[in-house]
Amino acid sequence: MTASAWAGPGRYAIYTGRATNWPVVALSAVLAVPLLIMGKPADGRAAAVPLLLVVVGVLAEAVTAGSVRTTAGPNGVSVRFGLFGWPRCTYRLDQIAHAEVIDLPLWRVAYGFWWTPRRTCCTVRSGPTLRLTLRTGRTVTVTVPDAPAAVAALREATAT
Repeated sequence: MTASAWAGPGRYAIYTGRATNWPVVALSAVLAVPLLIMGKPADGRAAAVPLLLVVVGVLAEAVTAGSVRTTAGPNGVSVRFGLFGWPRCTYRLDQIAHAEVIDLPLWRVAYGFWWTPRRTCCTVRSGPTLRLTLRTGRTVTVTVPDAPAAVAALREATAT
C-alpha cells in the first residue's frame, strides 16, 4: 500500500493512495485448481475449455480487481481499479455530502467493485476505509491506505 498527501503554500491538499490485495488474487488462483480437477472428464483427457475459462477469470481478476487507486482533493474523489484503471468512478466535491472513516470488518468486504441502487463498494481489504455519503443518499465505500488523510483532504477542499 502506498499513500501520499501533498500541499504547497497557497495550495489544496491532494491525497493519493493505492491499496492492493495480491494474496486474495493468488488464493483465488489456487482455489481454482480443485475446480479444474473435479471438472475433468471421465475419460481422463484434459478439458481445454474449462481450463481456458479459469485462466481468463483469474487474469481478469488480477487486472481489474487486484488494486484500487484513489485521489481525493478539490476535484472530489476519483477511484480507479486494477492495472488499466477500469472500472473507474469520479465523485465531484459538490456531489459529496459527508466523508468519514469507517472500520470495515473482514466479513463486510465486498472484494472488488460492487454497485447497487443505494451503494457502491470499491474494496479490496478490511480495516480503515473511506465512506462517502452523496447528496442523493447513496453511499460509496472505498479502500484507501490512509483514510483519515483522504477525509482531511476533502474537508480542507470544502472549507475554502
